[in-house]
Amino acid sequence: MSDIRFGTDGWRAVIADQFTMENVRIVAQAIAHYTVENQQQQQGIIIGHDTRFMGRAFAQEVASVLAANGIAAYLVNEPTPTPVVAFGVKHFAASGAVMITASHNPPHYNGIKYIPDYAGPATNPITTRLEQLIHQVQQKREVNRISLEEAASKRKLQYIYLRPHYEAHLRRMIRFDVLRGAGLHIVVDAMHGAGIGYVSTILKENGLKVTTIRDYEDPMFGGELPEPNDKHLAELKEEIRHARADLGLANDGDADRFGVVDATGRYIPPNQVLVLLARHLIKNRKQTGRIVRTVATTHLLDRIARQHELVSVETPVGFKYVGAEMMKGDVLIGGEESGGCSIMGHIPEKDGILTNLLIAEMCAWEKKGIADILAELHGEYGEFFSTRLDLKTRGNSEWLDRLREKPPVQIGSYEVRGVDQTDGIKLRLDNEQWLLIRPSGTEPLVRIYCEAGSQEELGGLQETVSDWFRDLHDDE
Repeated sequence: MSDIRFGTDGWRAVIADQFTMENVRIVAQAIAHYTVENQQQQQGIIIGHDTRFMGRAFAQEVASVLAANGIAAYLVNEPTPTPVVAFGVKHFAASGAVMITASHNPPHYNGIKYIPDYAGPATNPITTRLEQLIHQVQQKREVNRISLEEAASKRKLQYIYLRPHYEAHLRRMIRFDVLRGAGLHIVVDAMHGAGIGYVSTILKENGLKVTTIRDYEDPMFGGELPEPNDKHLAELKEEIRHARADLGLANDGDADRFGVVDATGRYIPPNQVLVLLARHLIKNRKQTGRIVRTVATTHLLDRIARQHELVSVETPVGFKYVGAEMMKGDVLIGGEESGGCSIMGHIPEKDGILTNLLIAEMCAWEKKGIADILAELHGEYGEFFSTRLDLKTRGNSEWLDRLREKPPVQIGSYEVRGVDQTDGIKLRLDNEQWLLIRPSGTEPLVRIYCEAGSQEELGGLQETVSDWFRDLHDDE
């Protein structure tokens, strides 16, 4: 019996190992039970998929199970980004959505994200209940299923097209009047994912010169990981330099994450993108509201908030926590250092398409490149430098338990000024430096996030933390 568990953002597994038709049907049956349990079976469920291997077939299996349980299945008729499917939940007042995707994972993975009726990531209580229902379905071995033809004849299956509705929403979110006539040349990298044609088409329609790469479906993602980070955007960097473009924009496999590259081919980390957008919304759009970030995301967002007398909020890692804050209202921008972002007026789900368009809007508004805007931003608010260390552990958690019970008062020459255990162990040091210790949920690794006010300070902090961590393990 497979142990099906929802992680930070859904259930993911290797295709033909744990991610099988049988297990997809089991999860779909559990979602059907959850929907009936919450008396939402009359609203229907949207089903989407990205460009991964067998995505369409898995989505159809979900539809056949939901329809057999008397729940209308709205099957999206093409590979579609996660944020577009989430927007569809809100737009059509559905009870939720099932998205077949493994996001930025390797191509031999697939997965399921359940999106509840509020159009954001499922919270822990929801995923806990789904796991309980999955276990019950596995025990009873009862999965209802009918053919798609029967589902259609019973009016429990409908094919829908979400893109026009989502794009109409974007026209209200983005200042295309600013983009038009900006004369920008932008390279758009879809990384063979579900975001193919979204950013590029919208920019072209508004008069910008656009070059596209990796803009066709490939379940193997061209042999690369569909993750828009520094390591996997070499082709985008090269094309920007070759075409002498102003900006490069990328999305991951299901387009909920963003990637940004400047005119020199330099990758702009998500932490910097988030502070750029916070400044843009405040300075250019004259908007206000709370600034929400995860515990692993740059504190420069807090400094921006303080300077403008705005409230900053720190959440555990995972966009579901950022989304929960957004649902309370009055959130200007919410983001995480792994490449997730959403803003006021949008759904409480990370959206790489929206984020990319906002970056283009910012450059058009300022009439400057990202490097120049960043230089101005650092002149106004200062600068922080961030990194993440992935250090191997011995596979047990005793060291972490001891650390929680008795956090250090000093690490090398650094005095610990504060301890926060909201998610992992966060140690606040002098001069606004900090480090966060979080164990990986999938590997014998501990992830240590560090931030300091200069590259030299960050290097010293990294070295000190690495030595401290080795000594911690040697003492076991």
